[in-house]
Amino acid sequence: MVFPRVWDASDDQYHAYYYSAFLNIPKLKDGTYERAPNQVDNVKFFVGYQVYWMYFRYFMWNFSGKQNDIQGVYTGNVRDGNWITGISFVDNLIYGDQSQLPDSLKNNKANNKLFALPFILGLLGFVYHRKKRGDDAFSNLLMFFFTGFAIVLYLNQAGNQPRERDYAYVGSFYAFAVWIGLGVMAVASYMKKILKPAMAASLATLICLLAVPALMAQQEWDDHDRSKKVLARDLAKDYLESCAPNAILFTFGDNDTYPLWYAQEVEGIRPDIRVINYSLLGIDWYINQLRYKVNQSDPIDVIWSAEQIEGGKRDYALYRPKPNIPEDRYYDLYDLMKNYVGSDDPVNMEDRGNGEALSTFPVRKFSVPVNAAEVVANKTVNANDSVVAELRFELPKGSMMKNDMAVLNIIAANKWKRPIYFTNPQVDLGFDEFLRRDGLSHRLVPVQGSKVNTDWMMSKAMNVFVAGNANVKGVYFDEENRRHLNSIRTAYTELAIDLAAKGRKEEARKVLQKVDQLMDEENFPYGMVSRGNMHNRNSLMFLEACYMAEDKAMIEKVSMSVGKDLQQQIKYYNSLTGRKGEMMEDEKRIAEGYMEGMERMKSVYNPAIQIPGKLMAPRDSSK
Repeated sequence: MVFPRVWDASDDQYHAYYYSAFLNIPKLKDGTYERAPNQVDNVKFFVGYQVYWMYFRYFMWNFSGKQNDIQGVYTGNVRDGNWITGISFVDNLIYGDQSQLPDSLKNNKANNKLFALPFILGLLGFVYHRKKRGDDAFSNLLMFFFTGFAIVLYLNQAGNQPRERDYAYVGSFYAFAVWIGLGVMAVASYMKKILKPAMAASLATLICLLAVPALMAQQEWDDHDRSKKVLARDLAKDYLESCAPNAILFTFGDNDTYPLWYAQEVEGIRPDIRVINYSLLGIDWYINQLRYKVNQSDPIDVIWSAEQIEGGKRDYALYRPKPNIPEDRYYDLYDLMKNYVGSDDPVNMEDRGNGEALSTFPVRKFSVPVNAAEVVANKTVNANDSVVAELRFELPKGSMMKNDMAVLNIIAANKWKRPIYFTNPQVDLGFDEFLRRDGLSHRLVPVQGSKVNTDWMMSKAMNVFVAGNANVKGVYFDEENRRHLNSIRTAYTELAIDLAAKGRKEEARKVLQKVDQLMDEENFPYGMVSRGNMHNRNSLMFLEACYMAEDKAMIEKVSMSVGKDLQQQIKYYNSLTGRKGEMMEDEKRIAEGYMEGMERMKSVYNPAIQIPGKLMAPRDSSK
């Protein structure tokens, strides 16, 4: 095509799916699409998604106003992360009646109404600049273009983006701010026609100061103030303090890893723990660093030599069964990784031509031997745990990347000597059922189906864990912060459920009340709008823990908060018409489902408490 904007035909990152959804090209049952995108679709995607959604929306956040801090996942979503003006009839025309928004969105600190005054002043400044100093104006226009629209052209972004990308265009925002400054001179120039020059300059400065920077400070200070927020450090502390001494802790992304590095290297929190970033384990130099002592953390055996993983060696291994190797039994993981996957014998490799050969593995069922007496003695397990003779698991996929193999090598070579933890229990290597929550981190243990290390976690939750000043009134937590706060709250929830299920209901109530005290409800309410209603889903899990613990006060508090938010959401979705309503139909169904879930939960647990009013009328099953 001319000027190709719809460029990725694969669906590895769901790009093709996003194109088809945006351009309304249905996917057929056989996996193909109804038609191929044409040149009109190409331009439509460029204008609607790349220019408007991924640039102009961000531009207007800064100079017109912002709806809220919820990430706008797809265009046409009238609820999340749009630009607004603050002028009701304009915003209502574009997004539907904004007065019907749930309170959790109306009260969102990123709901900033600038009334497009910075934008208007910048336009006046541009006209004035062009009139007075055309060459200067053109230079600033070039900077505005090349740090804004030119980046849009160059990046050729596909959807879905994993996060908002406004930071990529900040140079163009700076360029526009130059015109806002010159806009003061433009206003003064116009006022000189009716006032004395000195009076015009003073009055123009005062008016523009109040209309733009003062208004921006009043609207935007609360969602830009980071002075009391220490969530990143506290989250890292909670992860680290969850771990036993001399542990190995695997992380899975920047938001997990960077705070941990800071906590250890700057504040000296738990330098005995070796933090390993799973994403970097695909690189030879990073694996080689594990061979050395760091801070108070001992070296780690990774089985293979530096030469065996150099460059692209063993970047990838393929599952290739062999007729002479039965697949109905479990094979020692250490032996398999060292002597088969780590072997350069052509029999164990797959020739890909051009001198390239890939490592293979003949089975997907692995085992790690367990010395019961040893794991009890070094406190890998508790004295009352039912320890398995060997840890058995099956790899769920037919290939392994270098970072997958590095994790398995470390587990195999460790032989239960050092505690091994993961920040995320969804490791996708097959041993999820052997991961036990020790706090925020999950420990690999030779105990099957044990989900919570109750007494260890109880001690940490009640005496050690912190939550980034979420209990201090007025501290702002954006969408990503709220996700991490939910991680902390979920840890307490699972502990309370575990305690209640074991008949320790008084302790369960203490746990629930503790985390409630850690998070002020104005900063982090139980009922709150989020993408896919995940926030309310977590709160409903917390509510179930309250029911199980028979904590009547907490049941009422959480029920009222979540029920109110869901009711307001449904009312808002019902107020939307046409395309606006269609785009929010999935969110409406989720909200209705959760309302029904609250009713069912209440009837199942039948607490001795009456929540005022019926939460919602039964849905029409024919719809």
